[in-house]
Amino acid sequence: MSKMIRLLVTTDFSDISQDLQEEIYYEYYDFAYGMILYIIKDHAATEDIIQDAFIKIIKNKPVFENEIKLRAWLKVVTKNTTINYLRKNKNYRNQLDVEGVFMYKEEVPQSPVSVENTVETKLIEESITEYMKLLKPEYRVLIEYRWKQGLSYKEISNILELSEDVVKQRLFRARESIKKMLFKEWGIKDEKRKI
Repeated sequence: MSKMIRLLVTTDFSDISQDLQEEIYYEYYDFAYGMILYIIKDHAATEDIIQDAFIKIIKNKPVFENEIKLRAWLKVVTKNTTINYLRKNKNYRNQLDVEGVFMYKEEVPQSPVSVENTVETKLIEESITEYMKLLKPEYRVLIEYRWKQGLSYKEISNILELSEDVVKQRLFRARESIKKMLFKEWGIKDEKRKI
């Protein structure tokens, strides 16, 4: 993780120069953009969510003993802000956070309201694990590398000796296959569901 992201949670944001504030914001922007855009599929909405999440982060920053927990916390805040956006905006209620279930989840005390979401997320994660067994082996390995190990497209392409475009294309196909299975089992497109 970059020095700028560490500064985001280790310093009082209002005490640093405007140039450094902008640099930190754009570093977080790069960190969060792909995750959010994957779910929302709308550039303007993604930027709104990034701003909301960034404000939450600078207002509520706990102390972290290591970088892994910091990164996990940033992902949780980003994901939760995105989910809240989906719930508030009817146009996006049918979107699904397939990638999010593979993100490392920090053990954070749960409020009673979020217990239901936690259980549901766990059930969806178990379903996705089962669906992965039905995927082609080349898709399974990509999902392992990308979401469970957190590797970049470039790292995956180097390991598998494939072009980045091929990696992206296969990951897209793998995600679409899993989404179809989830839609079929969970009825995600049902308007009663909020995710």
